[in-house]
Amino acid sequence: MSKFKFNILPLITIIALQGCATALVTGGAISASLIHDRRTIGAIIDDQSIELKASYALLSNKEIYHQSHINITSFNGVVLITGETLTKKLKQKIYNEIRTIPKIRQIHNELIISAPSALTSRSSDAWITSKVKAKITAANIINSLYVKVVTEQGIVYLMGILTHDEVNQVLNIVTKSAGVQRVIKIFEYSSLKWPYYS
Repeated sequence: MSKFKFNILPLITIIALQGCATALVTGGAISASLIHDRRTIGAIIDDQSIELKASYALLSNKEIYHQSHINITSFNGVVLITGETLTKKLKQKIYNEIRTIPKIRQIHNELIISAPSALTSRSSDAWITSKVKAKITAANIINSLYVKVVTEQGIVYLMGILTHDEVNQVLNIVTKSAGVQRVIKIFEYSSLKWPYYS
């Protein structure tokens, strides 16, 4: 039985779609990300809104819902679609559902054409993500909150706003991490000399 995996409460979805943007910047997790984030506050709010609206649109489509496992990640207006869906037609339909959402600058449709992944595979991916984040933190190169890590079937996707030197250092860590099959960069590059910690 296939299911979406969205880490979103239905109530939050409804609030966001009603335009209550302030609800998106409340709570400890969001407050922490505001302190340690290279995006503007407006971009953070937009990313939350994009993820919520994309989730709502896909959950509302029964054909997609019953034949796919999808994760939506937005960083600075760049959207990453990961997971599995049964056909190329569905993959295109999922893209079409998302591309009309306002404030999206670019979409990376990395959906794999296959049956939705098993729970064991998703648990393994979650373990890889946690391990990668922990290794970045331990290396003390940059604040780990600067890098968004998404793992799907052992493929690690990296998002964030980093300098070229930071990207190289992060890649050196991630590629040597256990369980990582492949690394895909979706970084935005900056020439600014950021402090390691705010």
